Amino acid sequence: MATETPASRRVLVAKPRGYCAGVDRAVQTVEKALELYGAPIYVRKQIVHNTHVVNTLREKGAIFVEETEEVPEGAIVVFSAHGVAPAVHEEAARRNLRTIDATCPLVTKVHNEAKRFAAKDYDILLIGHEGHEEVEGTSGEAPEHIQLVDGVDGVDKVRVRDPRRVVWLSQTTLSVDETTETVDKLRERFPELIDPPSDDICYATQNRQMAVKEIAREAQLVIVVGSANSSNSKRLVEVALDAGADAAYLVDNATFIRDEWLEGVTTVGVTSGASVPEELVVQVLDHLARRGYDDVHEVETVEENVRFALPHELRRDLRGAAATSS
Repeated sequence: MATETPASRRVLVAKPRGYCAGVDRAVQTVEKALELYGAPIYVRKQIVHNTHVVNTLREKGAIFVEETEEVPEGAIVVFSAHGVAPAVHEEAARRNLRTIDATCPLVTKVHNEAKRFAAKDYDILLIGHEGHEEVEGTSGEAPEHIQLVDGVDGVDKVRVRDPRRVVWLSQTTLSVDETTETVDKLRERFPELIDPPSDDICYATQNRQMAVKEIAREAQLVIVVGSANSSNSKRLVEVALDAGADAAYLVDNATFIRDEWLEGVTTVGVTSGASVPEELVVQVLDHLARRGYDDVHEVETVEENVRFALPHELRRDLRGAAATSS
C-alpha cells in the first residue's frame, strides 16, 4: 500500500480573499485620522469585525465604544463600516461630536434604497441576521416600514399591509444561496414582490463565496480565517461545507488550528473573510507548511479592482493639512 508523503499534501488558496474595498477604506480611515488628528480617536462599535484589526488600531490610539454617549463632547468619532441609524447621527450632533462616517458605500446604497421605498409607502422585508449592526442601521432608516426576515424560517412570520406593495432588501454579507432561497419562499407568499434595483449582497461577499466553492470541490478541509462575529466569514464556512468539503472551520488566526483536523487530509483549502488582513493568511500557510503542506496553489475565480475613496470629511481635512504644510 502506498504511504502518504509530505509531498502529496497541498494547499489551495482562494482568490479573492481578505480585505474588500469597504473594509480597506474603513481601516485606513481610522489610521489616517490618528495620523492627522492624533490619539485618541473614538470609534463607535468595531470598525470592522476582526479581532486582530481592532486590537492593532487600539494599540495605535483608537478607543472603541459601544455608543456615542461614551464619547467626550467635542471629540472625534468614527462610525464603523457597518453603518448607523439616523438616530445615531442625531445623537452625535446633539453632543457636538466631530463625526467621520466610514460606512461602506455598498451599505449606504441599501440605506438609500430603504429610504426611497419607505417614502413610497412600501413594506420593506429586510433579509438579515437579528442583532447585526448593519441590520440595525438599515432598519433605523425607516423602522415603521421595515421588518426583519432572518432566513427561510422567518418567512412565515411576515405580515404586510398590501401584498402588491412589498420589496425585499438584504444585509450585504449574507450567503448568496441562502438569500436566494429566502427570496424564493417570500415570492411564493407575495408573487408581486419587488427586487432591489441592484444586488444588495456586496461584490466581495459574492466573490469570496464563489472562490471558496471552487476550492471546496477538491479540499477535504477548508480553513476560513476570520473572527466569530464576522457574518461574511461565517458564511464562507457554510458555503464550503455545502460545496463539498468534508470539514470547514473558522479560525481567528493560525494558533486556533488543531492538528487532528489534518489527520488523513491531503488537500487543505484556505480563504479569509472580507475583514481579514493578509498577514493572518500568511501565518496560516506557514503553520500548514511546517506540517508538510508546502505545495501551495492559488485558485483565482475573479479579479477584483474595486476601490473606494476615503470619507469626504477626512479627505477635506487631509487636503487642508497638505496645503498648510506646502
